Amino acid sequence: MRDIESREDLVIIIDHFYKKVLKDEIIGTFFTETVVLDWNKHIPIMYDFWETTLLGGQKYKANAMQKHLELDAKRNLKEHHFQQWLILWEESVNQYHEGEIANLAIQRAQQIGDLMKYKINSQFK
Repeated sequence: MRDIESREDLVIIIDHFYKKVLKDEIIGTFFTETVVLDWNKHIPIMYDFWETTLLGGQKYKANAMQKHLELDAKRNLKEHHFQQWLILWEESVNQYHEGEIANLAIQRAQQIGDLMKYKINSQFK
């Protein structure tokens, strides 16, 4: 297996990840009931986010943290939700790639989740 090298590599990972997410019993309803996403808009934003995060692109300009704070206001995000999100992300990355950037994709996802948990918990203190 090779490392993540391009946006096309990320498209494969992200598409696979969201197919798993939508069927997942723990976090799927966040995407199908809590917030009904327009997938034709949402998925390209995720491509931009991960391309910017991992490959140095400059396409993603939104505030991911704010979106998740708004989601938490609708339905509390708990530790097990973040854990499941990370498990599905790791499985998706590892199914297609290995190497420095693949490892970075998993590490960044963990960091993002940790920061979101901190922000969500601290906003109520």
